[in-house]
Amino acid sequence: MGFINHTVVTHFILLGIPDADGLQTILFITFLAFYLCTLLGNLIIFSAILADPRLHTPMYFFLCNLAVLDVGISSISIPKYLTILWGQSRVISLSGCMSQVFFGHFLGSTECLLYTVMAYDRYVAICHPLRYQLIMNRRVCALLSAGTWITSSFHATILTSLTFTLPYCQSNVVDYFFCDIFPVVKLACADTSIIETVTLTNIGLVPMTCFLLILASYIRIIYSVLNMNSAKGWHKVASTCASHLAVVTLFFGPCALIYTQPQQSKVLMIAVQIFGNVVTPMLNPAIYTLRNKEVKAALKKLKGGRKPEH
Repeated sequence: MGFINHTVVTHFILLGIPDADGLQTILFITFLAFYLCTLLGNLIIFSAILADPRLHTPMYFFLCNLAVLDVGISSISIPKYLTILWGQSRVISLSGCMSQVFFGHFLGSTECLLYTVMAYDRYVAICHPLRYQLIMNRRVCALLSAGTWITSSFHATILTSLTFTLPYCQSNVVDYFFCDIFPVVKLACADTSIIETVTLTNIGLVPMTCFLLILASYIRIIYSVLNMNSAKGWHKVASTCASHLAVVTLFFGPCALIYTQPQQSKVLMIAVQIFGNVVTPMLNPAIYTLRNKEVKAALKKLKGGRKPEH
């Protein structure tokens, strides 16, 4: 009876972004600037909402959740990649790699579900304004928020467990700038068809379900506004939904490209992943601030150190 020698992998080596030789300084400055802007922007939004009692509403409660998620998502890969660009070790421990996979899918799934909850919140606010406070009370908001985080933790645990129960006995070099399922399972010395199928099904099912629910919410909103037949109704939709639609587009676009076509061009995949993990978390605070008078007012009060007016 033959035995196969399985060497236990204790660490992985991240190759980073391909064809980046000579660009380390530019990439370091760019990624650092994006990361700092993400941290600062989301921290300011979070602080402004907490400081202004007028913003203690369901919509801004969910926006606080989104700010936390954006900071988390950008922190999964950027700090480690900055150390690589700085010329430090490309080595990441097995536990560090597992953490990147887990939190990448945990926070990504939570954000996906949160966008769905936010769409439902807008639907209730526009289609049932008189019952809005009754339907979206504090208990319901807390349950919806907790549900997104808890559900996503199970989702991420399943995917991470399936990924790292595979035997890794060959190369430990990950041809990517952080640990994700598809780049890591390529290194497994076993059949990966099950994990790839489960991943595509699982990851595809969650965003597709969320997208359809968001679409249904907005179809109902548009139908309700058409029945109003008033310019005021359209203005209300634009003022409350435009920002949400923008961030949903930024989220689902890269998500669809990455996980529905795992065999696509590596350069395109990395570019899309960078946009989703680095650019989008920085843009979200700006999107929610530019057209939102309430947030602008709260930011001015926060900057001036004055107490919000009641």
